[in-house]
Amino acid sequence: MLRPVGLGVGGIGDVLDAVDPATALRAHLMWLRSESERLDRQIASVERTITSIEKGAPIMAEDMLDGFDHTQHKEEVEQRWGSQAYADSAAWWRGLGGQGRAKFTQEHAAIAAAWGRLAAEAAPVDGPEAQDLARRHHAWIAAAWASRSPDADELAGLADMYVADERFAANYGGVRGASYVRDALVHFAVTELA
Repeated sequence: MLRPVGLGVGGIGDVLDAVDPATALRAHLMWLRSESERLDRQIASVERTITSIEKGAPIMAEDMLDGFDHTQHKEEVEQRWGSQAYADSAAWWRGLGGQGRAKFTQEHAAIAAAWGRLAAEAAPVDGPEAQDLARRHHAWIAAAWASRSPDADELAGLADMYVADERFAANYGGVRGASYVRDALVHFAVTELA
């Protein structure tokens, strides 16, 4: 019953262990409301960015990044890859500055839109358009890694995560779109990086 409302294993344990489960659920409700507000800001930010792009108006970094909180996944990153991985990533993100963050975010939006177009056209994942986009996507990831580019196994692992984790899949139109991206990236990894 608690999993569908967004509680993770730790949160479910807190509710089950609590003397007053309603108090634990109220804390989760507060978190859900803050997430809802953040997502509303992100939606509005993306809508403003789309409008600016369509009108040829300048895109303001602060508008594009409203609602984006790079610290929201800190605990998960530290659990999966260690505290140093999170610290390095956070330092890199802060070091980009407003314009750098906007440019990085714009590049991902452009890549995601191009993936969506290629998937809708059913372009072959091993075709030149998809492979050129895979190369661009790999370069975008490498920019975030700062010190090195992901190797074939790392890129394939990230591509698998795009499908397995609904948060990543949402960037590419859901599981179906993310599966297309994964297949193209895995082909690129095997043919270009292995």
